[in-house]
Parts: sequence; structure tokens; C-alpha cells
Amino acid sequence: MIRSMTGFGTSAIDFENKTITVEIKSVNSKFMDLNLRLPSAYKEKEMELRTELSRSIERGKCDVAFSIETQEAAKKTTINRPLAKAYFEELKMLDAELGISTPNFLQIILPLPDVMMNDKSVLSEAEWKAVATAMKLALDAFQKFRANEGAALQKDVEQRLKNILDGIIEIEKFEGGRIETVRKRLQSNLEEFIQLNNIDRNRFEQELIFYIEKYDISEEKVRLKSHCDYFVKTMNEDPSAGKKLSFIAQEIGREINTIGSKANDADMQKAVVIIKDELEKIKEQILNVL
Repeated sequence: MIRSMTGFGTSAIDFENKTITVEIKSVNSKFMDLNLRLPSAYKEKEMELRTELSRSIERGKCDVAFSIETQEAAKKTTINRPLAKAYFEELKMLDAELGISTPNFLQIILPLPDVMMNDKSVLSEAEWKAVATAMKLALDAFQKFRANEGAALQKDVEQRLKNILDGIIEIEKFEGGRIETVRKRLQSNLEEFIQLNNIDRNRFEQELIFYIEKYDISEEKVRLKSHCDYFVKTMNEDPSAGKKLSFIAQEIGREINTIGSKANDADMQKAVVIIKDELEKIKEQILNVL
């Protein structure tokens, strides 16, 4: 069964005084385009995470966000006193030099870099295992979403392939009458310009057969049926066959175009337009197949 490139999955795991959340979402893209957002505590594992995510997601424009929510009681914030005092002394001297009376230096100092410090714990092996578990759960949900979307896509595509084959059956209804119409028109035109007793009937029939063979679509119908069968087989056997299915759809389109160019009949042309429309809708759907 095919899978969609559109997907969503999320998970949350409690670890000690933290809640680790992972969210994965993707849309279709020709290539793998991964946007990974990590808390600073997990930056050291970025390459490892990218490798695993790229392997699992395969293709698509994907946003992955890891977040940590810490309980309020566990948050520890301290002031870098030596740095704050150094800022204060510098600002006080600058204030005196410029002759400015600054009412509250703390409002200026506290937002300055590295004055306010949050305790940064080292990533432990236990926490890393919790992160890996959260990511796996999010990926499992993400892949399930993709599979469900893919099943809906496949159902729609299979119905449209059936519509194409039904359209070929409809075209066959006009084939016999079309050939007879061509025969009568050619014979009428010939008799109009050439006297009947000057026509070599055998030669005329030979030329007529040769001419009518150009309108024969038997080979195109066989190839079209074969391509449609191969399309369905590929969907059932390869869950990541989006590009391959696109190539097969091109071959189906080539046969339909050839049938249209050989139609030489208004009713057949109408049927060809209908199956072309079905194929275009299939191509749109395939753009979202992994």
C-alpha cells in the first residue's frame, strides 16, 4: 500500500521534573527537506536525530520540534553577581561622564547577556533514552497517519484507473462504425473524381486496408491495460513508489494521446477527453505519494 507524504504525529513523555514533547508534521516535496527545532540541551544530539528522522521520513517538507516543559518548582534562576556589578560600575561611570541621572540601573543590567542564568543540566543517558522513546512514539503516530492517508489516496487512484479502462471500453463501441465511415467517405471521394470503370477495386481495397491500419488502436489499448495493471501492482508492492508511479502515469498518458490522435471520430474524441481528465487527477494525487 502506498503512503502519503502528508503526515502528523506527536508524543509527550514525563521524565523526572520535565515533560518532553515531540511533534512531527510534513507536506509533499520532491526531496527530503527537514526543519529540526531542538532545545539547547539536546543540540549535541542534532546530527544523530537528523540521521534517524531522515531515514524514517524518507521524503517531504518536514518540521520536527522537540520541546521541554519544566515544572515551576524545579526551575532555578540565578544572577551572575560579578558580571552584574561590573555592568553597574561601567554604567555609573558613563552616567557621571555624560551627566545623566539614571534612576534605575537594574532595569538596564538584568536584560544584558549572561546576567540572568538558568541552571543547565548535562544530558544524561536516562534522559536521552526518554527523548529517543518520545521520538519513536511520535514517528509511529506519524507513519500511521501517512498510511491512512495513503490508503485513501490509493482507493481514489484505483477508481480513476477503473474509469480509464471503462472509458476504453466505451471507445471500442465506436471503432467499428468509425472504420466503416472512413471506408465510405474515401470511396465516395474517389468515385466523385474518378470514373467508376477506371477504379482498380483490388488496389483500392489494398490501399484502404493500409490506410485504415493507421487508425487501428489495438496495440495502444493492450499497452494501456498493461500500464494500468502495473500501476496497481506497484501501489500494492511498494509503499514509497511516488516517483515510479509518476513515470508509469506518463506512459499511460502517452498511450491515451496516441489513441486520441488516431480517433478520427467525434464520439471517440469525447471519450478520450474524459479519460485524459481522469489521468490528470491521478497525476495530482501522485504528487503527494511518498
